[in-house]
Amino acid sequence: MSELAFGGAAAAGYDRAVGHSTAQSVPMLMQAARLAPGQRVLDIATGTGVAAEAAAAVVGPSGGIVAADLSADMIEQARHRLAGLPNVSVAIEDGQALSFADCSFDAVLCSMGLMYFPDPARGLAEFHRVLRHGGSAAVSVNTTPERSNVQRINLAIGRHVPALAEAAARLFALGDAARLRMLFEEAGFQDVEFATHTKRLAFPSFDAYFEPVERGGGATGQAYMSLPEPVRRTVREDVRRELGDTGGPLDIDVEIGVASGRRRTGA
Repeated sequence: MSELAFGGAAAAGYDRAVGHSTAQSVPMLMQAARLAPGQRVLDIATGTGVAAEAAAAVVGPSGGIVAADLSADMIEQARHRLAGLPNVSVAIEDGQALSFADCSFDAVLCSMGLMYFPDPARGLAEFHRVLRHGGSAAVSVNTTPERSNVQRINLAIGRHVPALAEAAARLFALGDAARLRMLFEEAGFQDVEFATHTKRLAFPSFDAYFEPVERGGGATGQAYMSLPEPVRRTVREDVRRELGDTGGPLDIDVEIGVASGRRRTGA
């Protein structure tokens, strides 16, 4: 296994593992994309539909959201979350080869998903293509392992499973503001902006923090559960030590980078 996958078990446990953390960064993402009532919005790499659900409330009944993901299992989870929203549809889509016509959307959102793309530059070029002139795209990404939630566990796994090391490192490859700005600009975006937002996640204990991973939640949980038991114990201890666990409540500062850009009017 050389990639972090979002199959059935990972999709089913995604919200339990990282859903709360992801939801906290969605308001900044929507603000960066300049969401407004009446817009048609693509939420690509929607996962379980967390950002799509929030965006649906912003665009209102006169607008519309397409929640799309490459994983059929993730889309099934999103379908359950979004079933009661008449202004949302779901679709299986490859973010690097979108099926939509040019100039189809007023805004494109990608919440904590672009770093999973094998070719993020190609994905951003597709976001630019499907945007209407003057429309905006916004993405959120991890910045550094030291200021991440469960994503840091992937690096610990990668130290013991070389086949996963590259995929784990890629989760932080877009955290550099200069690189992400360059990718946006090379895709054709103008008025490119990058900002970081820090949030504190509180857990009653390290066990409470690690429990969703030990239950196989998300891609991280599935990668962890695929390890032999001795390696799982070592990875768990590595992460516990890195977080400075003292046996009591655990606070983790998580930093998210949000980048955005606008398609030039008439271009």
